[in-house]
Amino acid sequence: MTAPVTPPLPFSVSTAPRPSGPGMPVTWRLPEPDADARAFLRMLNLAERVKPVEDYSLSAIRELWRLTSLALGTRPAVAAVEDIEIEGPAGPLQLRLFRPRASETALPVFLWFFGGGFMVGDLDTCESICRNIALSANCVTVAVRYRLAPEHDLNASREDCLAALEWLVRNGAELAIDTQRIAIGGDSAGGNLCAAIAQKARQRKLKLALQVLVYPATELLDAFPSLAENADGFMVSQHMLQHIQRTVAGALDQLDPTSPWLSPRRQTNLKGVAPAVVVSAGFDPIRDDGLDYASRLRGAGVAVQLLHYPGQFHGFLNFDAINGAARDALMRISDALIQAFDRQYLDTTVEIADAPAGIGVAGETSTTALSIWNAVDGWRDALLLQLSPQLARTARWLLRPYLVSTRPLRRCLNGTQKPRTAEQTYPAIP
Repeated sequence: MTAPVTPPLPFSVSTAPRPSGPGMPVTWRLPEPDADARAFLRMLNLAERVKPVEDYSLSAIRELWRLTSLALGTRPAVAAVEDIEIEGPAGPLQLRLFRPRASETALPVFLWFFGGGFMVGDLDTCESICRNIALSANCVTVAVRYRLAPEHDLNASREDCLAALEWLVRNGAELAIDTQRIAIGGDSAGGNLCAAIAQKARQRKLKLALQVLVYPATELLDAFPSLAENADGFMVSQHMLQHIQRTVAGALDQLDPTSPWLSPRRQTNLKGVAPAVVVSAGFDPIRDDGLDYASRLRGAGVAVQLLHYPGQFHGFLNFDAINGAARDALMRISDALIQAFDRQYLDTTVEIADAPAGIGVAGETSTTALSIWNAVDGWRDALLLQLSPQLARTARWLLRPYLVSTRPLRRCLNGTQKPRTAEQTYPAIP
C-alpha cells in the first residue's frame, strides 16, 4: 500500500510532478540502501522505536542532534577555529571561522548554512562538514548561527544568512579572505537558505563562485512523489516531517510561502544565478526538491554538477565517521570548490553507490560491527567533550594502547567494506 503524501509544511496544496529534464539520474533509488547506510538506519530505527522524535522536547531534540553530529562526524584538526560576532539584522550574529592552514595570501571562503528543518542546528552541528571542506578545498569555511523557528519566523534565518554574506564581502579582506572568491552552501533547510541567498546575490550583483545545495528543501508548498516513496525508515520519516510542520507552522504566519524567498523553486527566472553543485540521495523524502531545482537551473543555462547517491538517506553528509558516501561527497564538493574558485565548472550528473555485487553475510556483519564500533567511540568522545575538554584529552591518552591494538582489526573490517562506484550519466560518455 502506498503511503500518503506528507506535505513539507501545513500550507501544501498540491502534488508536484516527478522532476524531468536533461541530466536526471538513471537510477533514482536503489532496491535497498548502501551497506553503511543500512547499518546506520538499523541503529536509528531501533532508537526510534524506543522513543520517537516527537516525544522529545524541542530543546532535547536540538541537543540530541548536536551531540549526534559531533559523535558521528569526524573533526579533523585545522590551523585555527575562531568564533566572532558581527552586527546582524536583529542584534549580534555569531560566525565560526575554520582556517585550513597559515597563509600569507588571502584564501577563498565557503559560507555554510547548517540544516535542521529550520528549527534545530547550530555551529557545532556542522563542525565536521566545515573542517573537512576547509582542509580539502584549502579555503576558509564560515558557519552562520542564524535564528531558528519557532522563536523566529522564516524570514529571520534568511536575513541572517544574507547579512553574513554581505559582511564577508565588506570585511573579509581584514580576515585574510579573498572577497573575489566566495562560495555558499547548505544542507536541507540550509540548502533552502543557500538557494534563496544565491538568488538574492544575483539581484544585488554579488558575484558568487558556487552554490552547494545538499539535499535542499526548495519548495514549501507542493509535495513531490519522493515524500510518499520514502515515507518511513530512512531517518527523516513521515512522523518527523509532521512534527517539524507542527513546530514551525507559526513561523510562516503572515508570510507568503509562494515567494521564491521562501520557496526558491518558485523563482521563474534563474538565469545568471551562481553555478551549482546539487547533492541528492535516493532514500530522501525531499529528494525530488533538489532534483527538480537542478533541472530548473540547467534549463536556465546554469552549470550544475549533480552528485546523486541512490543508496543514501537525508542527512548522510553529517556522518562521515561511519558513512563512506559522506566522505566521498565531502571530497567531491571540495574538488568542485577548488575548480569554482578558479572559475571552472562542470555540467554533469554523477551517480555514486555501492558496487552491484553483494557483500554476503560476512560483509554485512562486518559493516554493521564497524559502524557500531565507530559510533560507540564517537559518542564516547562527544559526551566526554561535553563534560570537560581536558577529560576528553586525558581519556584519549589513556585509550591509546586500546586504539593501537585494535587498528589491525579495524583495517580488516574496513577491507570487507563494499566497493563504491561512480558513473557519469550526463552528458553520456561515448
